[in-house]
Amino acid sequence: MRIEVLGPGCQKCQALLANVKEALSRSAVDAEVVKVEDVFEIMQRGVNRTPAIIIDGELKLQGRVATVREIADWISGR
Repeated sequence: MRIEVLGPGCQKCQALLANVKEALSRSAVDAEVVKVEDVFEIMQRGVNRTPAIIIDGELKLQGRVATVREIADWISGR
């Protein structure tokens, strides 16, 4: 599994990254976590509001910080 956290490094982006790591630590899922900060790369992925999260190529959320529970549900396939 590949999880990408997109954002320029603001507080909300940092919070989303922390929530991703927390969700992974509570699960048995092995995932590669990538932080994407390049604005042009973010735009190329169709994201116009940050923070955003992409899991295995699917944009799950943009414009707010996902909760640990939301992320856990996504990574477990619920």
